[in-house]
Amino acid sequence: MAVEYTIISIGALSHNPLWGEAAAVRTSHATTTLVEAGKRLILVDPSLPASALAARFNERTGKQPADVTDVFLTTLRPVHRRGLEAFDRAQVWTHQYELDSYHAHLHSLLDSSIRLGGEDRRAVEEDLRLLERIKPAPEKFDEQVGLYPLAGASVGSAGLMLTHVTETIIIAGDAAPTAGHVQVARVWDGCVDTEAAMESLKDLLEVADIVVPGHDNIMLVRRQW
Repeated sequence: MAVEYTIISIGALSHNPLWGEAAAVRTSHATTTLVEAGKRLILVDPSLPASALAARFNERTGKQPADVTDVFLTTLRPVHRRGLEAFDRAQVWTHQYELDSYHAHLHSLLDSSIRLGGEDRRAVEEDLRLLERIKPAPEKFDEQVGLYPLAGASVGSAGLMLTHVTETIIIAGDAAPTAGHVQVARVWDGCVDTEAAMESLKDLLEVADIVVPGHDNIMLVRRQW
């Protein structure tokens, strides 16, 4: 059976510099995609609030959140995992580098929050408990679904590559914020490493026929040759 994918929710940036927006004018949320590969239902970046995403998931697929076997996070940025609690039966995955980097970041924050106390400390401890549920993603989820590292937006940001007979689809996360960013070869303004992000974007465009951006609808890649 061929791998299939469905856009559950199209994301948006809090502000889009390509539209002349310099500060947040809307709530940011990531594009959420369902990948069906054999018996696995892999949900990528559950970003809407849990109740809204559960309803949208049913509207788009006819399935229930309990049917999801796996959740893949392209990054551990909170906006990409806002609705994770709706999929409490699924195994959650992210790139090993992202997991290690975020774990170190939280422990650094915890050291500071212990001195500060209060809500900051509780928030960090809550995120550390969440990390206990998240595992390093395998190189392949299925013969047609593989991990695709796209460092730069975050330390270990990564997408999924879906291989059809005639086309390659990459669910790119923040490596390709919107179709507009891709068309003008611009990376996300919040990248931790802009140079690495540019390399990831170039690599992405050499491989993919279709890109699912992190905060936009799908786009076709048009190569000049």
